[in-house]
Amino acid sequence: MSGILTLNTGSSSLKFGLYRDAPEPDLLLHGQVDEIGDNALLILNTGEERTKQKVAAPKPAAALEHVMQALAPHLSGLPIHGVGHRIVHGGMDFTKPTLLTGDVMAALARFNPLAPLHQPHNLAGVEAARTAFPDAVQVGCFDTAFHRGHPWVNDTFALPRAFYDEGVRRYGFHGVSYEYITGVIKTTYPDLHKGRLVIAHLGNGASMCAITNGKSVGSTMGFSALDGLPMGTRCGQIDPGVVLYLLTQKGMAPLEVMEMLYSQSGLLGLSGITSDMRALLASDDPQAREAIDYYVFRARREIGALTAVLGGIDALIFCGGIGENAAPIRSRIVEGLEYLNIKIDPAQNLRNARDIGTGSTRVMVIPTDEERIIARAVHAAIS
Repeated sequence: MSGILTLNTGSSSLKFGLYRDAPEPDLLLHGQVDEIGDNALLILNTGEERTKQKVAAPKPAAALEHVMQALAPHLSGLPIHGVGHRIVHGGMDFTKPTLLTGDVMAALARFNPLAPLHQPHNLAGVEAARTAFPDAVQVGCFDTAFHRGHPWVNDTFALPRAFYDEGVRRYGFHGVSYEYITGVIKTTYPDLHKGRLVIAHLGNGASMCAITNGKSVGSTMGFSALDGLPMGTRCGQIDPGVVLYLLTQKGMAPLEVMEMLYSQSGLLGLSGITSDMRALLASDDPQAREAIDYYVFRARREIGALTAVLGGIDALIFCGGIGENAAPIRSRIVEGLEYLNIKIDPAQNLRNARDIGTGSTRVMVIPTDEERIIARAVHAAIS
C-alpha cells in the first residue's frame, strides 16, 4: 500500500490531503492551515475527529513545516510515492498535469511576477516536499490549464499583436476548482453538463468562469490573478489609468503599487477592517457594509457579462469558502437577477443545500475539492 500527498497553497491558507493510492484515491485525512500570518490555525480532520491548534505560521513555508509535523504519525507503513501540487500559473505551455523536473521548475519560476501571492509559495512547497519525500514523484496541476483553448477574443487584450504572441494574454485561474465542479456536473447531471454554466469560485481569491460542454469559454481573471472580482486583499478589475496615475502623479514605486494592489486592496482596502467576509458580515461598521456592497455589485455584474458570453445561462453554481458558506452573500448576489430566471429559496440557501434555486435557471452550491483532482493526477503519473 502506498500513499499520495496533496498540497494546495493559497494566498492565505495551505490545504493538504493524505490519500491511499487507488484508481479513485481514498482520502485518509485532510486539513489546512488557515489565516496564515498572525492568527494561523492548523485544522486536522481524521475520520470523525477534528482537531484545531494555533500555530506560528507567518509565512506559507512555516505552515508547511507544521503540516509535515502533523502528518508524521500517520505515515507509518504508508510510503509516499507521489506528491501533487496546485500550481497557480502554468503559462501557455503547461496545459496538463506535469512531472516537476528541474527544467519545469525553472520555467514555472518565470511566472512568479504574475502570481506573487501564490507561485513562489507553490514552488517552495515542491522543494520542501522533494526534501521530505526524495523518492516520490512530484506532479504539478495548473490553475491556468483549464482555460487554455479559450476563443481568441476571450484570450487577448487590445494591445499591439506582438505582446499576445509573447504571452501577454488572458490566462484565467482557479482551473483546478472548475475542473472538479464540471466533473461533478458531468457525473451527476449529464444533461446540464451540455448546457451553459457560470461557476462562481468565491473565496479569499475569487473568480467566475463561463463554461459550456465542460469547456471554459470565458473567465473574469486575466493575465494575472488581480483581474475581475474584488477579493480579500486584491483589487479586481481596475482602470489601467489608475495604475499610471499612481506611478506618474503620486510618485509610487512599481513595487509599492504591486504591494497595494495584491495585499492592501479588495475587502481589506475598502473596509479598512479585515479581508475576512465572516467578520465583515458580523460588523456594523458602515465601511464594512460598503465593502460588501461593492463585492456583491461586481459579482452580479460579472454574472451578467459571462451570461452574454454564453448567450444565456442554464445554471449558476457557487463554490469556494464564501460561495459555499456565506448564505447572505449568495442571497444578495442573486437579487435583481430575475431577468435571467435566477431566484433562490431562502430556507434552502440558509442550509447551504445543493439546489437552492426556484427559477428555471438552476442555482446550486457544490463544495469544491481541488485536492481530489490533484490526487487523481498523481495516481495517473504513478501508474
